[in-house]
Amino acid sequence: MVENREIRVFHVCGAIGGGAKGFQRASVRVGNLQGVFRCLGSVDVDPAACRDFEKLIGSKATVMDLFSRDQYTAWHGHEPPAGWREATPEDIRRAAGNERPHIVFTSSPCKGFSGLLNEGRAKTAKYQALNELALRSVWLSMEAWKDDPPEFFLLENVPRIATRGRRLLDQLRGLLEHYGYAVAETTHDCGELGGMAQSRKRFLLVARHQAKVPPFLYEPPARPLRGIGTLLDRCPLPGDVERAGPMHRVPALQWKTWVRLAFVEAGNDWRSLQKLRVADGVLQDFCIVPEHAMPGAQTHPVNDPRFNQSARWNDGQQYGVQRWEDTSGTITGQPNPGQGRFSVADPRCSGGFEGKGKYKVTRYDQPTGTVISGSTTGQGAFAVADPRPSIDRSAGNYLTAGHYGVVPYDATSKAVTGSACHDNGFWSVADPRVPEPSEKLTCVIRSLDGTWHRALTTFELSVLQSLIDPEEQLELDGLSDQAWRERIGNAVPPDAAEAVAIVMGRTLLAAWSGQTFFLDSMPIWVRQVGVAIALPGNVAEAA
Repeated sequence: MVENREIRVFHVCGAIGGGAKGFQRASVRVGNLQGVFRCLGSVDVDPAACRDFEKLIGSKATVMDLFSRDQYTAWHGHEPPAGWREATPEDIRRAAGNERPHIVFTSSPCKGFSGLLNEGRAKTAKYQALNELALRSVWLSMEAWKDDPPEFFLLENVPRIATRGRRLLDQLRGLLEHYGYAVAETTHDCGELGGMAQSRKRFLLVARHQAKVPPFLYEPPARPLRGIGTLLDRCPLPGDVERAGPMHRVPALQWKTWVRLAFVEAGNDWRSLQKLRVADGVLQDFCIVPEHAMPGAQTHPVNDPRFNQSARWNDGQQYGVQRWEDTSGTITGQPNPGQGRFSVADPRCSGGFEGKGKYKVTRYDQPTGTVISGSTTGQGAFAVADPRPSIDRSAGNYLTAGHYGVVPYDATSKAVTGSACHDNGFWSVADPRVPEPSEKLTCVIRSLDGTWHRALTTFELSVLQSLIDPEEQLELDGLSDQAWRERIGNAVPPDAAEAVAIVMGRTLLAAWSGQTFFLDSMPIWVRQVGVAIALPGNVAEAA
């Protein structure tokens, strides 16, 4: 008979609940024990993130500032407001509903450890105070349940914490060992843990309470990464907010950004732009014209879309465009086109406009498509590119009425009539304007490879983070795409968290069923200093 055993999880700096969602949907079984994960709640300083957590997870998220007074002053540059106080272990227990968790999962702020922040700023008192939240959050958690410690403790951060935060990690290790934990520092690709379409390298500090959990904790198995198109192909086309919700709108980017993206080779980044030939600030070998030329349409040179070489771009991320079949780069808290690989060469642009016979024009030297009963409504083969001599100007209808007339930009328009259309009068204009480089637009510019190089929508970023499936909808708190993107980028991918939850849950169930040792084909994740102390009785002594 199967016996359900509850595994309680509490999240410190839980953000919008990505990690919590992964733990919630994990399922484990050892013998006749079935593990059921339950979230006790979360604490986070961001009220909007806490509202998102409650919406996504259904558990209480408490708004709580974990800074000490000195850290608050160093980060904000001023003293805390009246009524502010430091969080205490009792506050942490209260946020967990006064229940004891088996697992504490924290993902403290990583800005000070990130390579996106230069070394000089990372060493300032402001960012050192932010970094120290990792240590303070662990201390608060340990003190909250010091009489009955959680079986596992997990800290997630960026890999650079192992170098920039070495001093803090040594203190963390000493603190956890003081409370009886065996500690391991590892770096994993969350994309491989969850079989995602995103490569996301992260640092994971994992601690196992040795007295309460004798069995080793083994690493989760790695799975192949997927191409970005395997997920995006299931999403509606960008802009279809009716099916995907408001987060699937195409971002309005500066005109120069659209032009730069169009000239970046798929699978490459801003360095593709260095191959372009520019003289006197004008692109020499290309011009931009409408895909469907209008009468009197003119072509114009564009400003130089290249960048000056900059050391901060040496990582090859800026204006990166992913191929449809490649894996996405890491989704960060600032996923804009100019800050990483957050654009995609979408092949559906051409397919959507050319592959369905809509308003198709047949070349004069090619056979027509099937003649159907609806060939006058935009469907099928109803138009031809006729190369024969133009209209006979002796025909009275076209002699004086100005059909297909184009007005110069500095001339006066004709009288506007009730039936004004481009083919029955002077209703077109020779417009010399092009958008200003910084003007924000929503554009479809077909790149040289025939695809639409575009920024990923906020909805697509949430799909790549595995927060939702492509067939679902997601709307976070507020109305700001920028705020949504930051919270999405800060989230722990649920698919990766689920893989971690499974190995932790299995180890817990093994310990609760009386096992002190079991074998696994995966490497041991957390072990004691001496392997022998995990073995029972005389075997341990002999070892």
